[in-house]
Amino acid sequence: MSAPDLELTGPVPSPAHRPLHQELVVTLYGLYGAGGMLPVSALVAMLADLGVDGQAARSTISRLKAKGILRSRKHDGVAGYTLSPDVLDLFRADDQRIFAPERSKPGDPWSLVVFSVPEAERNRRYELKAELTSLGFGFVAAGVAIAPSTVMGQAMGRLAERGLDGYAEYFSGDYLKSGDIRALVPQWWDLGSLDRQYEDFLEDYAGLADYWERRTAGGGPLPASEHRLAFATYVPLLTLWRKFPYRDPNLPLEYLPEGWKAPRAKQAFLTLHRILCDPAATYAGELLDARN
Repeated sequence: MSAPDLELTGPVPSPAHRPLHQELVVTLYGLYGAGGMLPVSALVAMLADLGVDGQAARSTISRLKAKGILRSRKHDGVAGYTLSPDVLDLFRADDQRIFAPERSKPGDPWSLVVFSVPEAERNRRYELKAELTSLGFGFVAAGVAIAPSTVMGQAMGRLAERGLDGYAEYFSGDYLKSGDIRALVPQWWDLGSLDRQYEDFLEDYAGLADYWERRTAGGGPLPASEHRLAFATYVPLLTLWRKFPYRDPNLPLEYLPEGWKAPRAKQAFLTLHRILCDPAATYAGELLDARN
């Protein structure tokens, strides 16, 4: 997307990559809810700046309320919602993996989760596999999941919270068979799909990172007139990026295909975060002040 397009239409992902409305709401609460309430009018106004019309915004809020993700609350006579504490805690726990993920090194031990779920509880088996996948695990065989050792603590905690640890045993170990482990990694993880997702991200945001770097080349802050644009760029950016540190197991680069796009995508994200985070927060604060 070119700079003139940005100024005319606002920098949003292509329709194929755009975050779901519900995902945007969770991001807004995680960023600007401060653990408290967002007035309905402020939430609807923020979503409008993200390209979500009023009717769609209210439908999304209703669905999230029905699921227990949003909870009704009034403060000084103003109606609003708070984010479920569990969801808010998960959002805040993302910070380490989003901004400073730990990449494993060749020779580091592997984490193994060996699990067995009775056929009568197949839904729990699906849930367990989904949780492990969301934490970056691959699968060596049926009932055997593998990941770098850096994620084992979080995996054990997540499965315990979900009541799934009774089906699993946890191990740490080395790969002892001779041969090139790089040839095995694509069998355990769907690296092709993940690389295409990074490519989609770069398609939307690499040009934006260059654009905003040029806009701030002098080192000064963004003018207030661009805070709304910063907000409309930053919220979808973070919403999309939050998924990658979990999908990506952060394997050693030596184990990954040539031309792996994750480092370029991460650089684009960090560039945009550095430039846009504060002005986006300033704009969101102005919307909240106007409705409190």
